[in-house]
Amino acid sequence: MNAVEHSDRLSVFKTYKLYVGGKFPRSESGRVYEVTDSKGKWLANAPQSSRKDARDAVVAARKAFGGWSGATAYNRGQILYRIAEMLEGRRGQFVREVADAEGLSKSKAAAVVDAAVDRWVWYAGWTDKIGQIVGGANPVAGPFFNLSTPEPTGVVAVVAPQESSFLGLVSVVAPVIATGNTAVVIASADAPLPALSLGEVLATSDLPGGVVNILSGRTAELVAPLAAHQDVNAIDLTGADAELAKELEIAAADNLKRVLRPAVSRHRSEKEAQGAAHPQAVDGDWSADPGTHRLTAFLETKTVWHPTGALGVSGSSY
Repeated sequence: MNAVEHSDRLSVFKTYKLYVGGKFPRSESGRVYEVTDSKGKWLANAPQSSRKDARDAVVAARKAFGGWSGATAYNRGQILYRIAEMLEGRRGQFVREVADAEGLSKSKAAAVVDAAVDRWVWYAGWTDKIGQIVGGANPVAGPFFNLSTPEPTGVVAVVAPQESSFLGLVSVVAPVIATGNTAVVIASADAPLPALSLGEVLATSDLPGGVVNILSGRTAELVAPLAAHQDVNAIDLTGADAELAKELEIAAADNLKRVLRPAVSRHRSEKEAQGAAHPQAVDGDWSADPGTHRLTAFLETKTVWHPTGALGVSGSSY
């Protein structure tokens, strides 16, 4: 029988790895855990990150911050658009992974992936425009220019949404890096495969290594050291439940981190939101217009005073 016609060959299963510093290490601990679909069918073994993996990711993010934050906003937009291009080219793979991860039909998963690609394009377009929204010239008394400009906060730890394994993930990661920050991302614990595959796309795009670092494993185990880490400047708690989020806020206060809390849905009271089983029920529909609030969440405002020079007889200045 011709080897090509042989139908009893063994499948070549994909080995998923972490994405840290532009490379694909296995977990330092050597641990893995089983990932199953919505019906309990085994899909793959994902690396179970350790605290050391989290610390290594922070080191990589800090190393990449200077170059990424110093790049022009236009260049960052070009790179984000390139990521969208590459996601479009691997659309079929992500449709399969999202369908398995979230228990969606192929058509619904395709809509989710398309929305995620569009979301990258959305944020790519904002990189060189957000400064015009949140910065500007301030009126002051005296012969001075007073200018406020936004600057990135630094290294941001991101707890990705637990149920929206791809669109929710993109919705929280893209705005962080669009504004010049670097990120350490903890993927959905139960559905990490789309996030780990995203790392492969980032590695082969123009994104410098270390700008985005993706970890998989137990959320609470990984995010606790990140919240207390002195070299992490901010933390996004979107994927943390109410109890864990409270603990992390306390830990984050030690070095005055910026904290982005899970948003309360317009259609639910705050009391109901605190009792929600999943943060996604609180954060709302990820397919909705994202607005600019995530772009401004991790920006600092720098204000500069500069003398205008001597005033002329007519009151004009130079």
